[in-house]
Amino acid sequence: MPSLIDMRRRIRAVKSTQQITKAMKMVAASKLRRAQERVIATRPFAGQARHVLASIASRVDEHAHPLLARRTGGATLLIVVTSDRGLCGSFNTNVVKAGGAFLAEHAGRAVWLGLVGRKGRDFFARRGIPIRFEHVNLPKAISFADAEAIAAPAVADFVEGRVDNVWMVYNEFKSVIQQKVVVEPLLPLTSVSAAEEAEAAGTDYLYEPSPERILDVLLGQLVEAQVMRALVEPNAAFFAAQMTAMDAATRNSSEMIDSLTLYMSKLRQAAITREIIEVVSGAQAQ
Repeated sequence: MPSLIDMRRRIRAVKSTQQITKAMKMVAASKLRRAQERVIATRPFAGQARHVLASIASRVDEHAHPLLARRTGGATLLIVVTSDRGLCGSFNTNVVKAGGAFLAEHAGRAVWLGLVGRKGRDFFARRGIPIRFEHVNLPKAISFADAEAIAAPAVADFVEGRVDNVWMVYNEFKSVIQQKVVVEPLLPLTSVSAAEEAEAAGTDYLYEPSPERILDVLLGQLVEAQVMRALVEPNAAFFAAQMTAMDAATRNSSEMIDSLTLYMSKLRQAAITREIIEVVSGAQAQ
């Protein structure tokens, strides 16, 4: 049975942990607001860029640009986006599971990994899977330079024929309490929805310069825009997951403190009762 001193030490330790989790929750909440603003600003650009280029791509042959080429039978590059830090619930675990499921589905093909974030790097580096590139310690404010650095090796591998397609897996920010794991193709860029193709085919445009020239300029920017979105979304989702996890940890620590305090009171009461019994027993013996 623990002593009263041990119980007081445990309560102090839990209270110290509670202060840390409460502070981390407040920090994550303040960073979430700015990250959410970047998500809201990025989504319309990425969506509209994809829509415009779907219109242009519907009017040119798939051989007009290397990023539109469809190939089969070759290797696949999977870009896994996780965070550099933990204490965020199942945020990284869900992405790692989705990446593992993708590898299991493509067990008969060569799959390379592009790892963004320390948690994903640490997990897959121990599995012996070929790693094409890795990026860790990304800044809190994601920029297009960061997206370009990640998109560049993926585009180079696809254009040079080392991989036939490129996929991304990341957490999409839905709300403060909800994040959705997304597994979507990045290359080739012809994978647009039927509704987008129908809308694009129903409108006629005049292009200056030619559609091929526009594709040559804009396709690289589209890839960077999609990668940018795949970086900004998990950034906001991470702070939301961390805020939720730290809030739950703070509430659990409060319950633990109450439980330990009650147990310590019982120990103190038992000690007082034992001392009274000893005094009474001693008096009766005399």
